[in-house]
Amino acid sequence: MIWYRSPPLLALRMLSSCTSHPKPNHNPNPNPNPRLHFTLKPTSQNPQTSQLISNPLRISQAMQVSTSCFTGSTDPTTISGRPVLTNSVPESGDPNSSSLVVISFYKFADFPDHANLRKPLKRLCEELRVSGGIILAPEGINGSICGTRESVERVLGFIQSDERLKGLRQIESPVSPEEEAIHHGHTSNSPLAAGEDAPFRWDHVRVKLKKEIVTLGMPTVSPIERVGKYVKPREWNALISDPDTVVIDVRNDYETRIGKFKGAVDPVTTAFREFPSWVEDQFQNDKTTHKESKVEITDEITDKEVGSPEKRMPKRVAMYCTGGIRCEKASSFLLSEGFEEVYHLEGGILKYLEEVPKKESLWEGECFVFDKRVSVEHGLVQGTFKLCYGCKQPVSDADMESPLWEYGVTCPYCYSSKSEEEKERARARQRQFKTWGIIGGPDKGRRPRSKPDGINESFTKLSNS
Repeated sequence: MIWYRSPPLLALRMLSSCTSHPKPNHNPNPNPNPRLHFTLKPTSQNPQTSQLISNPLRISQAMQVSTSCFTGSTDPTTISGRPVLTNSVPESGDPNSSSLVVISFYKFADFPDHANLRKPLKRLCEELRVSGGIILAPEGINGSICGTRESVERVLGFIQSDERLKGLRQIESPVSPEEEAIHHGHTSNSPLAAGEDAPFRWDHVRVKLKKEIVTLGMPTVSPIERVGKYVKPREWNALISDPDTVVIDVRNDYETRIGKFKGAVDPVTTAFREFPSWVEDQFQNDKTTHKESKVEITDEITDKEVGSPEKRMPKRVAMYCTGGIRCEKASSFLLSEGFEEVYHLEGGILKYLEEVPKKESLWEGECFVFDKRVSVEHGLVQGTFKLCYGCKQPVSDADMESPLWEYGVTCPYCYSSKSEEEKERARARQRQFKTWGIIGGPDKGRRPRSKPDGINESFTKLSNS
């Protein structure tokens, strides 16, 4: 999802439509919105039509599965009145059709009956072996999913069969051969679940119901009604290079810490819902200015009595985030507060890194993503940062050299905020994962096996002795 935890890259029990489950091979190698109508210095690059990145890679043979899991009737069945093919894997001879893709998507829409989509959507993802995370809310849909290209396209087609959800904003990320191997198989450290380097948990899809697809905490702010002007990645450099433009990064502090655009203002927020308060503190809007002027005239209060000197709103604001979804709400909020020229990067940082060559780029650092890739660089290749599983923040190689770093427990950014009890619980979780490849052990979620009466009696005697 253009979401924002993922995690970071921006999180998947892969299920099949067959009745028998394959046994893993424990091989250790395995709203029509306005466009930008703003002219600055001409660029030497002509805008080009953005194209989705594909990665026609072969499926790894690290895990052999029963072919019965990939067979089935091709007759269409119906889920909530929508036709869906039941076979989970394409039978075409095209090798590209079986390579993995990761697609992040969102759409703001008036969607009060969103809960009705949850079960059929989850069932379809399970049948097609598509993993990931999807959020449904009254204001629309937001998600990030992984699977074969044909399976992912079927899921997206199913979603968009609802007229309100047509025109999903999508971003595709490449999947490396190593990630494919982990997604389809297992690692020596994780015999029962995906390895830590998989882009998503290979065996799981989550479809959640929430109040908002991205949480701002202001129900009156609606991107469905109005948003800022979209700026194409190729036009972004010219916009943010203008001295009259204030560039704002609307992401959180753990994201901005590892990368941002040159000259951008960092609000240093820990959650997106803090953004409105930051705006109020940073800029006095027209409503506040008008109210203070009125008090000043009627009650003859001096400037010192009114408060600090008035902070003028910038002439022009340009905002950006990971995939664009937070900017939709942030720009809608600024417009409601009286800001006049509000722009935001279409497709977010991910689309910029995909389309703009590194030698022309104004991006500095890496981009945090909400899945297990943690960060990406230009071309959307996986970055160098890892994840602290204690606080879900990105950590560098230098961070992992710190005495405050303990794998799976703490890092320099969370060590002081965790109690010893919390650290011990984290160590226990890490031991479970190292032993079983899954937190809670291999029997997690299963009913305990009933023991013969003789065994129960012997345990009773021992406990009483």
